[in-house]
Amino acid sequence: MRFSLRQLEYFIAAGETGSITLASERIHISQPSISTAISHLERELKAQLFIRHHAQGLSLTPVGRALLAEAKRVVAQAESLYTVADETSGLVRGTLSLGCMVTLAPMLVPELSQGFVSAFPDTKILHIEGHQEDLLRGLRRSEIDLALTYDLQIPEDIEFSQLVSLPPYIVVAETHPLASQSAVTLDELSDQPLVLLDLPLSREYFVALFMSAGITPTIAARSAYPDVVRAMVANGAGYALFNVRPRSDQALDGRKLVSIRLAGQHRPMTIGVATLRTLAKSRLIAAFQAHCQARISRSYIPGMVAPAMTERTRIDP
Repeated sequence: MRFSLRQLEYFIAAGETGSITLASERIHISQPSISTAISHLERELKAQLFIRHHAQGLSLTPVGRALLAEAKRVVAQAESLYTVADETSGLVRGTLSLGCMVTLAPMLVPELSQGFVSAFPDTKILHIEGHQEDLLRGLRRSEIDLALTYDLQIPEDIEFSQLVSLPPYIVVAETHPLASQSAVTLDELSDQPLVLLDLPLSREYFVALFMSAGITPTIAARSAYPDVVRAMVANGAGYALFNVRPRSDQALDGRKLVSIRLAGQHRPMTIGVATLRTLAKSRLIAAFQAHCQARISRSYIPGMVAPAMTERTRIDP
């Protein structure tokens, strides 16, 4: 064999990004090195792997698409040799594919990832953000090793280890009539315009809060992006329901938001670690899960206001 695993890795990066430039940024290797590796593979395999489009990147040929799938399997098999060695030697090293719920990722991922890599310098973490269905699909396809997500309709083939439960709360603009209240009920919100976080399973969760109380919410607007929802609320479009509470009380446009307790007893969302039940956990996966368990609790959550920070002795109306 007159090509290397490293050349295959460069080819995979270019094939998945469709660009030498993006591949270079993704794997932190110079563009000439990636171009040279691809040219070498094409000469060695006597096949054209890409169609070069002037100033518009690359597209895989039929042979290139077939080789991409095979190259990913070869690289994965080679990396498994490290896993075998690590399990024997007790080392924690390798690349972890970390999936994270899109609503949690901006707060959880940076601190958790950097803390873990600092503790285990021979590791690397690849981040994959998505909604619940994306993450479950990624676990089943082995595209994700571990996912940080919610306990929303977890199927039997997924193992879910709870970390912390987050109760729902209300967000309004600082000029909203309800902004001065310490708590509100669902009844008080029934005629108010709701800006709904429109993600698979998340939207069903929020609507179910109203349904369980026999109330139909007045949905005025919706978005799949939490920052868009927060900005719309800050601009007076209505109120929103969230479980994740960022430490910042401002929307991205700088307008202030006010968080209000939702009175009554309501099902929380629970953050946890999800893995494929049939997958034998490597030392790397087990170490990262333990890392999450040590750094996420009722008293502390990276990037968020933890439940214990807002709890007071109250009597709900």
